Amino acid sequence: MIPRLKELYSQKIRTELKEKFNFKNLYMAPQIKKIILNMGLGIDGNDNKILKSCEEDLSKITGQKPVVTKFKKSISNFKTRKGTNSGLKVTLRNDKMYEFIDRLVNIALPRIKDFRGLSENGFDKFGNYSFGVKEHIIFPEVNFDKVEKIRGLDITIAISSLNKTHSYELLKKLNFPFKNKGDN
Repeated sequence: MIPRLKELYSQKIRTELKEKFNFKNLYMAPQIKKIILNMGLGIDGNDNKILKSCEEDLSKITGQKPVVTKFKKSISNFKTRKGTNSGLKVTLRNDKMYEFIDRLVNIALPRIKDFRGLSENGFDKFGNYSFGVKEHIIFPEVNFDKVEKIRGLDITIAISSLNKTHSYELLKKLNFPFKNKGDN
């Protein structure tokens, strides 16, 4: 079964973007390539119990088993050692990616306390969008009672586009709740 958002993109959004930006063909329109979720644990990465519970939470959120990331160098001020666990990472592609975006925009983001919208400053020069979520419990898959500590998530959306404005328009069409220019 094709995800609802993927079908909407291929049938409607892609042609609208082609017409708006006067692209020669449909394949020049911006497209989401992958989504990377990162949960940094820091010193807690050495504790197997915490690592296991965070791994379970992230796998429930994404539907895919996360990869344990390691520190690349030792830094004494941060009490890190090279090769020890630093966090968890998941890369989503294809159908799982569209299902995650659908759940993120329609279910998870509206559950954030005092949410006023995502910042437009999260775009890099290539058109990729990154933002952070302070509480991973906004996702309904995570059981709030079993969570020992609320952790943050970094979400990066890799988009194949020519510039930031094309990526911004794509995410607007996918119902991403951006802040209005006049709001603080």
